[in-house]
Amino acid sequence: MRFLAFSLALVLAAPLDAAELKAAMLRVDTPQLAPISRFEEKPADLGFAGAALATQDNQTTGQFLGHSFELTTIASTPETALEDLAKISAKIIVVSAPAGLLLDLADAAPETLFLNAGASDTVLRDTACRANVLHFTPSDAMRADAVAQFAAYKRWDRWLLVHGSNPADLTLAQEYRRSAAKFGLKIAEEREILDTGGSRRADTGHVAVQRQIPVLVQNAKRHDMVIAADASDVFAPYLPFHLRDPRPVMGSSGLRPVSFSAASEAWGGTQFQTRFEKLAGRYVTEADYDAWLALRSVGAAVVRTGSDDPETLRAYMLSDAFELAAFKGQPLTLRDWNGQMRQPILLYDGRITASVSPQEGFLHQFSLLDTLGLDRPESKCTAFTGEN
Repeated sequence: MRFLAFSLALVLAAPLDAAELKAAMLRVDTPQLAPISRFEEKPADLGFAGAALATQDNQTTGQFLGHSFELTTIASTPETALEDLAKISAKIIVVSAPAGLLLDLADAAPETLFLNAGASDTVLRDTACRANVLHFTPSDAMRADAVAQFAAYKRWDRWLLVHGSNPADLTLAQEYRRSAAKFGLKIAEEREILDTGGSRRADTGHVAVQRQIPVLVQNAKRHDMVIAADASDVFAPYLPFHLRDPRPVMGSSGLRPVSFSAASEAWGGTQFQTRFEKLAGRYVTEADYDAWLALRSVGAAVVRTGSDDPETLRAYMLSDAFELAAFKGQPLTLRDWNGQMRQPILLYDGRITASVSPQEGFLHQFSLLDTLGLDRPESKCTAFTGEN
């Protein structure tokens, strides 16, 4: 009966004209380190499976109004991404690509609406924002704030910040410095671990790690926890259980801030997981969820506006009227000052969701979700100025 009532409500709200939405997902595969173990092997349909599920969900909802949804998926490379973009006729494209390449794509096709489902760089929501890019993967600032809130809630006030030597690691370390200052926490000391390139899967790799990691972090000033800032995934997985001082690890290893995980069963998550596993034959990943979130947001906008025009859909998604149920316990919305989707961040240890941020006790005058990441006064994004 509830399903029939919902269907009737959609029919009564149906627009005169049906929309035919053509969307695409462009995944740019960049050179990566060998996975740290067989459990980290990336599936061939990474991200694409989430986009496919969203398209199914959109079709299920939209068919009562006569809407149709079509999805094209392309696996590209950094060298061919712009050429592949030119081959795509769709004007709404989910992109999983490094930040710099995402900006190149957005600048090359200003009339196309890009849905970022991969690049977490905060700068994309700040000084390098683009009006034609909306962000559905959480920013590094949001993730760092999620960790900092949990640490503050636990009163783990003093951090040992261990970061890598690559530029992305240094940028991520700065996010944790900013979060620590934002929530009144102290970085007692920092240590840098150099990326020397060696093999991570040598037969004696664990022996070298067991000897080296404790030496690299020994004699640190008093601290309650270790924050790992390792965007390059070089050393962080080895930190737990190899520290000289027994301390919890958070950040790039240990308890990690994620958009979603296969362990998330609350708020209808089991239903979502079951449908995904039936479609893909595997567990869901963050990349799949982010792609699903992007296209489900567009699908919800199509149903509400009756339009397949990218500018109309973008305006609606940035408006106060838009919200999306996404298995996170509360409706998700988009920040109209930089195009970032507000969402809770799961703190995941590899088996369970240990906690969810925002944490209890953190307040905000408009939305508790705006305690995570760049709030309106903090953002230097000007591309959205004057809208909404």
